[in-house]
Amino acid sequence: MQQAEDKILERPLMERYVLDELKSLRTDQQDLERRMVIEITDRELAVADKSMNYANVTVTYFFYLIAGAASLFAFVGWQSLRELRDNTKKAADQQLQSIAQQYEKKFQRLEQDLKRKTRIIAQNNKEIETINEIHNLWLRSQGLQTPEQKIEVYDDILKIRPGDLEALIYKADAIIEIREFHWGLSLCNRVLELDPHNAHALYQRACAYACLGSEELAMDDLEKAVTDSASLRELAAEEKDFESLRGNERFELLIAPIEN
Repeated sequence: MQQAEDKILERPLMERYVLDELKSLRTDQQDLERRMVIEITDRELAVADKSMNYANVTVTYFFYLIAGAASLFAFVGWQSLRELRDNTKKAADQQLQSIAQQYEKKFQRLEQDLKRKTRIIAQNNKEIETINEIHNLWLRSQGLQTPEQKIEVYDDILKIRPGDLEALIYKADAIIEIREFHWGLSLCNRVLELDPHNAHALYQRACAYACLGSEELAMDDLEKAVTDSASLRELAAEEKDFESLRGNERFELLIAPIEN
């Protein structure tokens, strides 16, 4: 019972001790903040004082220098104070004009550089928009079922980017699917004029030639296409447009499996 009473009596003392410590910490914190403010203010005042002193000394030396030069000129008799003032003003104006011209040239170069970079950024943004639009059209073409629908999408791509070789090749493929062989030949010839070794254009032209009955021309193009792109060999073996070439010695040799 006595121990319990002692604990009850000691509790207010402990709480009082904690409160006193908190008050002491708060007081120390306030003193620290006050000392920091005073120290920072003193340093700022010291820096400002040094700056003012430096400016004052500089201006004083500058005027001393002018006064000494003027006195020297007056003493030697080279020119009057008025002439010295005019010449000093003239020299200062020339110097200021020279500095202004230098900065004007720098600003002109900076302006030209900014315009050039702005133009490049605008061109890049336009190119990105074009690439995204073409990419969306390619994705759209993959989901279409008929060659006619695909031809319309390829025409949209060619409107955005005229002369796109890949679009021309795919358009030629779709045109050959609808049995417009002469039109397909024309598109393949356009591609091969720009890229004579384009394997896919050679392959499509070979398909058109084969369907038109020009077996030798078809074989010439097909051999070139397979030489430039070996993956077309297996595709040629299953190509329906090459039915007329079945039994042709050159064709059979070309599609024969390569032994390791």
